[in-house]
Amino acid sequence: MTKLLSLIFLITIACSCVFSKKKSRSLYTKAQAKAPYNAIIVPGVPYDGVTWSTTMENRVLWSYYLYENGITENVIYSGGAVYTKYSEAKIMAEYGKALGIPASNIFLDTLAEHSSENVYYSYLVAKKNGLKKIAFATDPFQAKSLKGMISKLELPIDLIPLILDSIAKADYSEPNINGKIAIENNFISIKERESFFVRLQGTMGKQILFYEEDLPNERTIKKFRKQGRLVIE
Repeated sequence: MTKLLSLIFLITIACSCVFSKKKSRSLYTKAQAKAPYNAIIVPGVPYDGVTWSTTMENRVLWSYYLYENGITENVIYSGGAVYTKYSEAKIMAEYGKALGIPASNIFLDTLAEHSSENVYYSYLVAKKNGLKKIAFATDPFQAKSLKGMISKLELPIDLIPLILDSIAKADYSEPNINGKIAIENNFISIKERESFFVRLQGTMGKQILFYEEDLPNERTIKKFRKQGRLVIE
């Protein structure tokens, strides 16, 4: 009985962290009205060296859909070699190019190892390249889970959750890519480098060093300075 209640609790929590189809479509409608974005941020997912997972497939196809339909001018793929030796950003970029996104319209963040870092480090890539109008494009669960961080830090990033029906209508087969170019030398899995609780902190953004100019107010700056979470230049 206790296990059943725990399972129900976990399912309830998971469901509460997912944008509904109605909400996702509402956000997409708003994105259409504001389009084109200078860039969308697409967070990575581990690659096994053989085939893309369903999650990676959905995220890459969604990025291609948004590019093809004029919602975004560029794509920022984000993710380092975290759980496998393949850089997630580089692998997704290869798939994106194979689908038809020009290499000149693809940017990479290869530093992020956690979802919160996907957001901020890609934001820094966008700033560096003069891409001011940006959005975070991923599956509804991840979009909603990072909504709080984006809002709290007042980052100028919109949300465009994946609408599965949009990519399901097209018959996309997995493109052939050369995954070897995404292999990172001297790779060590994050599971060997960080404990579960340290990884959890990373997911919550506790390992990010922020630039003062990106923080919303002096209170947050003082808080992060006290925690040693500011970039010292």
